[in-house]
Amino acid sequence: MTRPEFKRPPEEIDMAVEERAIRRDTSIALVVTLAAFFGAYHYLPGLMEFPEQRAEALAMAALAWAVPAFVLMVAILMVSTGRRFSAADIGGQAAGPPSEKLAIKAAFLQNTLEQAVIAAGFFFALAAVADGAWLALLPVSAALFVVGRTLFYLGYARGAKGRSLGMSLTMLPSFVGYFVVAWLFLFGA
Repeated sequence: MTRPEFKRPPEEIDMAVEERAIRRDTSIALVVTLAAFFGAYHYLPGLMEFPEQRAEALAMAALAWAVPAFVLMVAILMVSTGRRFSAADIGGQAAGPPSEKLAIKAAFLQNTLEQAVIAAGFFFALAAVADGAWLALLPVSAALFVVGRTLFYLGYARGAKGRSLGMSLTMLPSFVGYFVVAWLFLFGA
């Protein structure tokens, strides 16, 4: 049985290959994020109405953030169900590190929690400073969160290069979004 990529010892990892893959995937995710934001801002207002009032904008942010929160709930269920049916893991996190069977799910949960918190900050900050077409970034960011988390989980066993596109598609909408929030806060729409 071959060892999964993410379990390779450091001396077997070609850092140059890993770094190239991460840079490539981050570049792809940045282009996708910018294109999605551009498209959302310019075209979604023609398909749906976006709030002009602050309370409605914040309500929209809450609804959009329900998507990352749902993904987080799925991750929690994956780990709790895995623990429930594994003698090695039934004792919980305090009993020791997760078994190999549960390790990827536990890592996915931890990272999803971190990314969901970052996304929540962006979603609510955007709703606090923006209205109208700018709020189109919320549903697109929520969709990219789902795609990113799915790719992250499916690629995890292949190591850093396997999860980098998913990680970038999850993180970059919030990262770029915080710059949008700062711009709107400082200079307005």
